[in-house]
Amino acid sequence: MPQESIQPQPRPSVGAQARALLVLGLPLIGSHVAQTLISVTDTLMMGWYGIPELAALSLAGPIYYIVFIFGSGFAWAVMPMVASYAANDDDRQIRRVTRMGLWLSILFGLLALPLFFTFGTLFLIMGQEPEISRLAGVYMSIMGFGLIPTILVMVLKSYLSALELTRAILIATLAAVGLNALTNYMLIFGNWGAPELGVAGAGFASLFSNLFSFAALAVYAVWRRPDHELFRNFHKPDWEAFGRVFRLGWPIGATSVAEVALFAASTVMMGWVGTIALAAHGIALNIASLTFMIHVGLSQAITVRVGKAWGRKDRETLRVASIAGMALSLVAAVLIAAAFVFFPDPLVGAFVDPNEPQRVVILTTGATLLAVAALFQLVDSGQVMALGMLRGVQDTRVPMIMAIVSYWLIGLPVSYLLGFTFEMGGVGIWLGLTVGLAGACVMMQARFWRRYG
Repeated sequence: MPQESIQPQPRPSVGAQARALLVLGLPLIGSHVAQTLISVTDTLMMGWYGIPELAALSLAGPIYYIVFIFGSGFAWAVMPMVASYAANDDDRQIRRVTRMGLWLSILFGLLALPLFFTFGTLFLIMGQEPEISRLAGVYMSIMGFGLIPTILVMVLKSYLSALELTRAILIATLAAVGLNALTNYMLIFGNWGAPELGVAGAGFASLFSNLFSFAALAVYAVWRRPDHELFRNFHKPDWEAFGRVFRLGWPIGATSVAEVALFAASTVMMGWVGTIALAAHGIALNIASLTFMIHVGLSQAITVRVGKAWGRKDRETLRVASIAGMALSLVAAVLIAAAFVFFPDPLVGAFVDPNEPQRVVILTTGATLLAVAALFQLVDSGQVMALGMLRGVQDTRVPMIMAIVSYWLIGLPVSYLLGFTFEMGGVGIWLGLTVGLAGACVMMQARFWRRYG
């Protein structure tokens, strides 16, 4: 009998990989933008409530995010691991690492909770104004209770993303944004018969919306993939899988903290410049963070695509998918930078009451900061895409060191030097951020392409 011919597999193309990334990444981008809208909605409504409350939220928000982002390292570790196991149809390992990701998130939240009751005093020690410190401390004490459900949401998002089940993530997050906005309107301003809680109302609204998100995603995960049995015998430890998730996850968390803490330190320095500078910084940072979610979504999509190629030992697809991801992120960065440069007033003005006496000076300061943000948007997109690719191949420890060096040994000193020694104020602080991000971008990109690309 004639020997059957073996059909050669088509070579991966950049266009095909870009389309696959968009199919996976667009719902992720939408969900990340929607998630960020929870913080943006808090800031927007607080700006309409009062400038001291807005400044308090601008001070507390980045500090809270530091704690949250470190705990999320275990959630992010779940994504490349599940993607790699899914490429080989290993359902048992998928269940093991996801479950232990949930365990680690709960443990982290319990250990971190007492810290949230000390922040009012800590902000005073940092040199912040007494009333701003008090209001920020109230907000943080409420947000501490929401840390566990918030990180659990991240674990389930990583699990579903690695399985390319991203539409449910988008739908659940959009619903949470709507719930948060309605609850904000009710509790911040005291509408519909609710008490007027101000900054505390924003904290309760975020807590309720994250509880809702966790419940929705948990129900969907059990319904969509009952074969994984995520919550069966959930109380039983799996120390081997626990250790694997921990070893991969803590450097991811530390890497993210290195960057987020740099922005938090810049927030503290902005508080030294003044209340107006701090409020404008909070607005500009929220806008930049919102648009940055495009790159975060693409970064997570490339983690999944690279993780699956890595699990199959398919180096060619890994390389081509990475090129496609970088191209998509660069196009988005250029468009966003153009918007920051040409349309700053409408963006910043949406956050400030039209009748606010200090509206003009806040708009001017915020627009200047957005011009600098246009520059660091380009380098920040490069470093987050490099991180996504490196996480896909489960390379997390060296990038952590690179991040710490770039942000804390380069970025932070340059921010202080330009902001205060050279008396450039807020603009100098933000230029220092750009320098730190550029260093991380160059080092991480070089590591990926030399070792894996």
